[in-house]
Amino acid sequence: MRVIAGIYRSRPLIAPKGLDTRPTSDRLRETLFNVLAPRIEGAIFLDLYAGSGAVGVEAISRGAREVVFVENAEPALKAIRQNLTSLGIKGGYALEPRSAAAVLKRLATAGKKADIVFLDPPYADGKEYENALTLLGGECVSILAPEAIVIAEHIKKHELAEQYGSLHRYRLLKQGDAALSFYSVGQESQENSFAG
Repeated sequence: MRVIAGIYRSRPLIAPKGLDTRPTSDRLRETLFNVLAPRIEGAIFLDLYAGSGAVGVEAISRGAREVVFVENAEPALKAIRQNLTSLGIKGGYALEPRSAAAVLKRLATAGKKADIVFLDPPYADGKEYENALTLLGGECVSILAPEAIVIAEHIKKHELAEQYGSLHRYRLLKQGDAALSFYSVGQESQENSFAG
């Protein structure tokens, strides 16, 4: 696993040992960031269920202003810290060692805004997708900046809903066994909708 592009391009990343964490593949991460390229510079990026931190680190490498890594599994937190240390990343991020729901509620109360929210819960845990997306489209929608997007990585055969409260899916990209569902508040451009 490596950083795909940006200032840390080609630098190696580690993942937690065992099967509890399934890092986003380099290929899927490249696809994701090709789509996000026009939005990433200067963005506040929320990486829910951060795992190894590879997606958030990629965002930092490509110019995100701040990345918030949200992860509550100790082996994954250790991997995130090791990756940040090995790359010499000393600022421009926050590490939130608690559940995604707890962090979303706290950020909403604090008035924090995010430009991009990425979530990648364990594929088998459909409840986590439902909880996080429902919070983002409802009780915690205030954390989404104008024009913000929410992206969920999921297994292709696990279809996510078209809508969660105020969040509407406007694009679905499939690659191998994985898929990326893109959501925004209200009706975003349907151009290239469900391409992939």
